[in-house]
Amino acid sequence: MPICDEIRAALTQAFEPRELFVEDDSESHRGHAGWRDGGETHFNVRLRSARFEGMTRLQRHRAVHAALGPDLVARIHALALDLDR
Repeated sequence: MPICDEIRAALTQAFEPRELFVEDDSESHRGHAGWRDGGETHFNVRLRSARFEGMTRLQRHRAVHAALGPDLVARIHALALDLDR
């Protein structure tokens, strides 16, 4: 399964989002650190969920990383997060 789909599935399960956009932005980082042939290294995520209510920005980021889990996070070089309620 592509990493993009793994991210989408994990975040959907954890946050029941009203909006979720996951983009593999690896190609725009070709030649930069962490890039590898075939992509799947750099991702942009826009996530809106009521589960973020009352959380600080840092808590939201930590919750997303926890939902993805250490194995998936280890396969990602860069993860840009746009998180809100």
